[in-house]
Amino acid sequence: MWNNCKFERGFIMRKNFGPKTWLYPMPVLIVGTYDENGTPNAMNAAWGGIYDTNQIMVCLADDHKTTQNIKKNGAFTVSFATTKTVVPCDYVGIVSANDVPDKFAKAGFNAVKSEYVNAPIIAELPMTAECKLLKFNEDGICIGEIVNISADESIIDADGRIDAKLLDPICYDGVTHAYWNLGERVGQAFSDGTKLK
Repeated sequence: MWNNCKFERGFIMRKNFGPKTWLYPMPVLIVGTYDENGTPNAMNAAWGGIYDTNQIMVCLADDHKTTQNIKKNGAFTVSFATTKTVVPCDYVGIVSANDVPDKFAKAGFNAVKSEYVNAPIIAELPMTAECKLLKFNEDGICIGEIVNISADESIIDADGRIDAKLLDPICYDGVTHAYWNLGERVGQAFSDGTKLK
């Protein structure tokens, strides 16, 4: 296992990069909101994830149209970018609705109003967390309560569960600025480790 590694004073040689915002895998999250006129908006959130039980967080700067919309409506959706939607999902991350008010339509997205919150579900993205705003921290962390997860039937398996392979979400590689899809299933959580007991 260690045949190709160099050792120095009993340690594996490693290269240091200093402090970086690198994390694997980094989900590509698309945040959906409505503005005061009911116009849908979407943005690609660079950093986000689960905050607590039934809670999600995304890091949003004050100047984003999305941030303003969330504060006005108290709601947002978070969808997962997929291999099939790389281009429009990247587009909504590089164009601001402050400059391009119809960027949602230009991305080719279609909005369906959530049944649970005042925010759009993006029809082209098959899995969505529908969220109610809990708070914005002073450092730009938006925390929402997940009130519903909705999924298109195309990604539901025979047992009625979301199938990650059918969802085909992408991840962001902060080192090379590339998008990657997931590989094969390699294990079972809360089970495989019991082999070492």
